[in-house]
Amino acid sequence: MAKSQETWNKKEIEKKRQKNKKDKEQKKIERRSAVKEGSSFEDMIAYVDEYGQITSTPPDPLKKVKINHEDIEISVPKQESLGQVDVVRTGIVTFFNDSKGYGFIKDQETQESIFVHANGLEGPIKENNKVTFEVERGQKGLNAVRVKVVR
Repeated sequence: MAKSQETWNKKEIEKKRQKNKKDKEQKKIERRSAVKEGSSFEDMIAYVDEYGQITSTPPDPLKKVKINHEDIEISVPKQESLGQVDVVRTGIVTFFNDSKGYGFIKDQETQESIFVHANGLEGPIKENNKVTFEVERGQKGLNAVRVKVVR
């Protein structure tokens, strides 16, 4: 006589699977009966007040603010041109390393630090020199080009 192919472990796994299936069906029936009993559509609605808080009371129609749809900006507004911007700037060399060939210039007008490379120089510069330069946008930010020492 051959031994049964069902082991004790397989029987236990099948029992658990059947129990989970029954539990799931029971929960499904409970959810359906709960929906029919008490909750109406009006009970499920939530409102947002003028301060952004979620409430159960509808907003007061007297406090309603009319918004013109043309005033809503979805993207970044275009910059208005400020006219002719001064292309040549002046600044002071705060740091320059001759061996590595780069440094920084502090713009006198905006007080921002701008990177300068030896390729952008029109003559030798040193720290604390007053210089004139033009600015170009590089891969990592602003770069000073056509740098000249002011005498």
